[in-house]
Amino acid sequence: MGEYTTQLVVGVGGRAGVSVEEVCALVEETLRGAGLAAAAVTALATVDSKAGEAGIAGAAERFGVPVVGYPADRLAAVPVPHPSEAARAATGTPSVAEAAALVAGGELLVPKRRSLSATCAVATAQAHDLRHHGDAEVVDAGSALEDLAVNVRADTPPEWLRQRIAACLGDLAAYPDGRAARAAVAARHGLPVERVLLTAGAAEAFVLIARALGAVRPVVVHPQFTEPEAALRDAGHRVERVVLRPEDGFRLDPAAVPEDADLVVVGNPTNPTSVLHPAATLAALARPGRTLVVDEAFMDAVPGEREALAGRTDLPGLVVLRSLTKTWGLAGLRIGYVLAEPGVIAKLAAAQPLWPVSTPALVAAEACVAPAALAEAEEAARRIAVDRAHLLAGLAEFEEVTVVGRAEGPFVLIRVADGAEVRTRLRALGFAVRRGDTFPGLDRTWLRLAVRDRATTGRLLQALDRALALTAR
Repeated sequence: MGEYTTQLVVGVGGRAGVSVEEVCALVEETLRGAGLAAAAVTALATVDSKAGEAGIAGAAERFGVPVVGYPADRLAAVPVPHPSEAARAATGTPSVAEAAALVAGGELLVPKRRSLSATCAVATAQAHDLRHHGDAEVVDAGSALEDLAVNVRADTPPEWLRQRIAACLGDLAAYPDGRAARAAVAARHGLPVERVLLTAGAAEAFVLIARALGAVRPVVVHPQFTEPEAALRDAGHRVERVVLRPEDGFRLDPAAVPEDADLVVVGNPTNPTSVLHPAATLAALARPGRTLVVDEAFMDAVPGEREALAGRTDLPGLVVLRSLTKTWGLAGLRIGYVLAEPGVIAKLAAAQPLWPVSTPALVAAEACVAPAALAEAEEAARRIAVDRAHLLAGLAEFEEVTVVGRAEGPFVLIRVADGAEVRTRLRALGFAVRRGDTFPGLDRTWLRLAVRDRATTGRLLQALDRALALTAR
């Protein structure tokens, strides 16, 4: 299945009891008249009160897309070209179809069309740059900017790790041998080696999963790290999204995931929201016939690694990804690993190229899962928690800034009315922060800030105060 260049959202409204046939006929006629392909539709969108309407839900099922419901007050705030007071009185919004099509930020292609009991409108789906990452905020800037855009722990790798890596450079003439590192990772999680696969960072693991596991209905829970969806799309999959809402604190309800999804990807703690989902919530997603991928790249930054699923063998289809690049400052070395059932590990390994992990990366992996390193990582996680509390306390002093949910990772997601302008102002004041609008489910009002030491945070808060004042002029 290919990815369509222009993806579409169809906003739909309907009277109570509207039939599947009427909704489908209206949507198909509207698309055909505009020269648009039904296969490019990614979702039917409507007001919450209509999302469970049998005709709309059934039409979405026929098109093979999800129904996305929005609160009436959110839709009412969306400017529409053809408002109706009758629609406002009935639903709380002046045009369900147009507002629902536009609410995610796309461009209206077809204004409201009517049948006897239904309405629809078509807009482009909001485009998100799934390949944008935090390092783009500081590229070519040298040391001129304080980097709060990348989530790699500051002042890493530590000197002892540098020495361990340097000591192996005399062995580079030999081909990499991953047996010792694989055994060390297995021991760290109390697993047999057959359940461990070493990878060139978690990013390679996403590519292997997309290419080797043969998903039919993959679902990615957003907002989260965008590389899993990008890898799935590159492999030819049509990806469905479950978009968590700030109104819910970006918390996941397992019931929001389609029952027949055979591949589900979720981060924990999630980048960029910093939400730590309960292990029981994620475990509720596991079932026979489904691959549940939990990205725990930042779990070692959580004191005690509470809510971790790494090491669990009782959940069918569980695949846990870990990265060693964040806590240890090894983004340039590329090292991570997958924990899964032996059969899944075998499929992923068969899709890897020969010698995918270099000798220095293997040495680093073995070193970073040793008991002394784990103790150091735990102490770093506790320091991050203290530094994050200091950052959150400072952010709470700004009326213009909102922090949604409870941050548990080494970064904080904030919302500010003119986020893009504030980000530009902060850059001029010497601070690089991560834009949020490249994450599905977020827009230009969101920014992600890496947690740093108290002194750096103090300077950031002063700069933020100035940036907000300049933006308000």
